[in-house]
Amino acid sequence: MHHLIPAPVRTNGDGSGGFLLDGATTLRAAPGTEGTERWLRTTLGASFGLPLAPAPVSSANSIELSVDPALEPEAYRLDVEPVRGVRIVGGSAAGVFWGAQTLRQLLGPEAFRRAPVNPGAERRVPLTEIEDGPRFGWRGLMLDVARHFMPKDGVLRMLDLLAAHKLNVFHFHLTDDQGWRVEIKRYPRLTESGAWRARTKYGHRASELWDETPHGGYYTQDDIREIVAYAAERHIRVVPEIDIPGHSQAAISAYPELGNTDVIDTSALSVWDTWGVNPNVLAPTDNTLRFFEGVLEELLDLFPADTSPFVHIGGDECPKDQWKASPTAQARMAEAGLADEDELQSWFIRHFDRWLTARGRRLIGWDEILEGGLAEGAAVTSWQGYAGGIAAAEAGHDVVMCPVQQVYLDYRQDGGPDEPMPIGYIRTLEDVYRFEPVPTGLSEEAAGHIMGTQANVWTEVMQNRDRVDYQVFPRLAAFAEVAWSPLPASAERDFAGFERRMDTHYARLDALGVAYRPPTGPLPWQRRPGVLGRPIEGPPPTV
Repeated sequence: MHHLIPAPVRTNGDGSGGFLLDGATTLRAAPGTEGTERWLRTTLGASFGLPLAPAPVSSANSIELSVDPALEPEAYRLDVEPVRGVRIVGGSAAGVFWGAQTLRQLLGPEAFRRAPVNPGAERRVPLTEIEDGPRFGWRGLMLDVARHFMPKDGVLRMLDLLAAHKLNVFHFHLTDDQGWRVEIKRYPRLTESGAWRARTKYGHRASELWDETPHGGYYTQDDIREIVAYAAERHIRVVPEIDIPGHSQAAISAYPELGNTDVIDTSALSVWDTWGVNPNVLAPTDNTLRFFEGVLEELLDLFPADTSPFVHIGGDECPKDQWKASPTAQARMAEAGLADEDELQSWFIRHFDRWLTARGRRLIGWDEILEGGLAEGAAVTSWQGYAGGIAAAEAGHDVVMCPVQQVYLDYRQDGGPDEPMPIGYIRTLEDVYRFEPVPTGLSEEAAGHIMGTQANVWTEVMQNRDRVDYQVFPRLAAFAEVAWSPLPASAERDFAGFERRMDTHYARLDALGVAYRPPTGPLPWQRRPGVLGRPIEGPPPTV
């Protein structure tokens, strides 16, 4: 009826009639809802040119916001009456905010613009009653800013897009072989040299093309504080990722003593300019541990525990060849009583799990941290498939499901020849809509450890904001509904109905300036002819 995305749990009302929003409409915010009051006044005030003056008491012709702790924290009720106006009640400030996002959708695509396009036109909210709340507490997007840097304003814009889709976790992949993106004051070379590379592979790593323009950038500590505060105002948790012990060549190039100096000449390494799994990993030394403790000490100050309780430590794709050849690494294994190099990786992860736990934080890592044994309090982002998440959940660990075969949004959206730099399996809008985060066969107790789900966006072939938009949208809308709404089993989902609702949602994305992939295929300027990708044919396996 209202073409809402994600679909609410329950609606009542046929959309007839409505409440007229006009210059006399007031905005009353009960204690605990001040953030949503500011957001509504900023967004709807700009879209429609309305003052939305504050109202000290309940009145007619108003939007009223309040908290009812009897509701679940992110749940809300939204009621629209013809004279009284709009009432949004949330179980917490977050629930009120999600209700306000629904109100914005009810007001039509013009509510997503930054200035009025039809001054003086009637702004009518359809009469309705909505009861709503999320299926999962973790509804996220991982954005890789290490391979291609996204300036701060682009990150803030992405946070607004997450909020518009009721997503509440922003996994911020800040470091990798190709760049270090966060200022660490005690280690200035991490950004002086580690944030910049001389050139960049253009397309898949097998491509013969290069972009010879130096690439880089980083966020100052004040930039990070701004991003975290902006996210918190939108009830989005930011999860920073510092990737260790693999994916670390940018750090090693800045501080060569971090690498396996008894195996290779680490002083000859530069920030990596191509893609793939890099053999240059951190050395398992006390110096390395102290270095990254210093990094994390500054990081914890930038990401406060109340808004960012989790710290992602990576742990993925760590080749063990250098450790096998390193006398220093082998001596560390003997000293610690470790059976093999997998246990040496676990030794790394366990150290930082203890370190973070002692400071009131929780470690989370990619599912390779299961190799060699998982630290007791650690949580897992299961990317290689369902199997790692199943094993972790059955062992009592919390899990975020993000299998590469289903929700990697860098994967191509169609098999046509015009898809830009085509990577991986085809994952259509419908494929993402039919993704089920909780695998069948889990015990009831293990299923309780599935905290939620996230989509991942790796930016090797996404050089700028428009390329990110193209890969992420419209599929993020389908993912958001999977994460929020109580959908039936995958095969029983009403994708045709979702597509009908998307007709309206495309207009919202247009108003927001999102360069999404049109349903009919890429526009001429969205194509990248002649640039080699890595398409994989056939349906992805379920593993």
